[in-house]
Amino acid sequence: MLLTKKSEYALLALVLISNSPKPKNAETIANELNISKSFLSKILQIFTKKEILKSYKGVNGGFVLAIPACQLTILDITTIAEDKIPTVFECSPSMNFCPSAKASGCSIWPLLNNLQNKIDDFLKELTLKDIM
Repeated sequence: MLLTKKSEYALLALVLISNSPKPKNAETIANELNISKSFLSKILQIFTKKEILKSYKGVNGGFVLAIPACQLTILDITTIAEDKIPTVFECSPSMNFCPSAKASGCSIWPLLNNLQNKIDDFLKELTLKDIM
């Protein structure tokens, strides 16, 4: 799957946030995950804009989930993080939008498309709560 560090960090941060009884700030999360605070802050900002997280300012501020972990699918999280549905291969889900314009003659496109659909279905069923 073509997931970047952005998706990985988003998943890890959301697990930490959802397991915390109080708001968790970006610096604490970055330190716990041993990742860049500035990069993590950008990721958290994306999830706040998408209303997945609520942000609280101040000394006791930080981030909390805005929706229950059981309602947030892994596909939702990775799609938000990547700003597109992550794909296994560079193939398009539609033969009309093949990046190489050779889909009609591609013997493996049906296999790859079927595999992508199965992965998407799996990630739609798997929630943040499932991986906590």
